[in-house]
Amino acid sequence: MEPVVSETDNSDEPKYSEQRESLLLIDDHEEEVSINGRKVRRRGIYLLPNLFTTAALFAGFYAIVSGMRGEFETAAIAIFVAGVLDGMDGRVARLTNTQSKFGEQYDSLADMVSFGVAPALVMFSWSLGSFGKLGWAATFIYIACAALRLARFNTQIASSDKNYFTGLASPAAAAVIAGTIWVCADERWVGSAMPSALPFFCALLTAVVGFLMIVNIRYNSFKGIDLRGRVPFVVMIIIVLAFGLVTLDPPRILLGIAVLYALSGPVLSVYRRTKTD
Repeated sequence: MEPVVSETDNSDEPKYSEQRESLLLIDDHEEEVSINGRKVRRRGIYLLPNLFTTAALFAGFYAIVSGMRGEFETAAIAIFVAGVLDGMDGRVARLTNTQSKFGEQYDSLADMVSFGVAPALVMFSWSLGSFGKLGWAATFIYIACAALRLARFNTQIASSDKNYFTGLASPAAAAVIAGTIWVCADERWVGSAMPSALPFFCALLTAVVGFLMIVNIRYNSFKGIDLRGRVPFVVMIIIVLAFGLVTLDPPRILLGIAVLYALSGPVLSVYRRTKTD
């Protein structure tokens, strides 16, 4: 069996360092990594990517609190902010070569809060709470499917195709739920002003989006985009135009993008099957 070398095992290390660490109430994180074929134990965690993950976690927490206070538009925006931050932490880790097992697990737990619990609870507070047991069931289905999706992703992360997700990614699912809430809140459909058929539609939407996270359908991950490479100048013009388009009506355009992405998986799956047949 290959020996494991600890980078902290240093006989020349001052004794006062060990005494100081023994007084700490929280043990330092130690992780086993492979360097040039040797297994080495490293202590501590990478700061930069975990800062983005913590910010995404806080945005999800803020969305839950805002939903409890009836500030549904703010809650929806916070979920979208969490999605942006979540997309940045992994790319920052890859660009700076600061990936770690701790970061993967921390990111997954933060995703469960920001894209599993937060959108479901905000949706429940906004429309499903008054819909009886069906509202409870739809909310739980979404949360459970988000947990199952993240657990499956963690177990398959080493063997899966990096260019595709199996099932709808939880940030995209949360974007559909948050976008719906944002658009309806912008229309002032809150409380007694809500159309009578809307809670039923939202319950159905919440359950369906939840199931899309666990179905065996491939979605493009866009991880193959090279952010460090050169691109034609026209690409920057398209990006500027896209930002300008979003600013015209953020809730409806972002919801439209999220819905199109959520539908792209089933549509392309049916297309592939009909093409092979």
